[in-house]
Amino acid sequence: MEGMTRGELAKRTGLSTATIRYYEESGILPAPQRIANGYRIYMDDYLVKIKFIKDAKSLGYSLKEIQEGLQMLSQDMEAETLQGLVRDKIFEIDERIKSLHSIQTMLAGLLQTPKKTFITTCNRFVIRMSKRRNWI
Repeated sequence: MEGMTRGELAKRTGLSTATIRYYEESGILPAPQRIANGYRIYMDDYLVKIKFIKDAKSLGYSLKEIQEGLQMLSQDMEAETLQGLVRDKIFEIDERIKSLHSIQTMLAGLLQTPKKTFITTCNRFVIRMSKRRNWI
């Protein structure tokens, strides 16, 4: 049986062994097979799954969303279902961009505050922003 150890998988994917273990324990990756000596053996499909995880993370998907996506991909999923998930993520990203743009505009305005009142204005700004959801 060909395959690789967790350490070899870590080297090939650029992840730490602790991250791979976390992905297994949290159910993002399935538990690998064990060989006679008790070692875990990872087949090449783990490389594909980890690439999917890394790509999805870089696109802003949460680990929970990635786990759900991997589960759906392991089933026969309709293209429309996957397209709907992608549309939902695009909408979420658009909303985040709008929020960040609004914060950027407010920060630029904050820089226009006179030096004498800058600290007070900054404190008010922080209080105001802390009441907003997802401002950081």
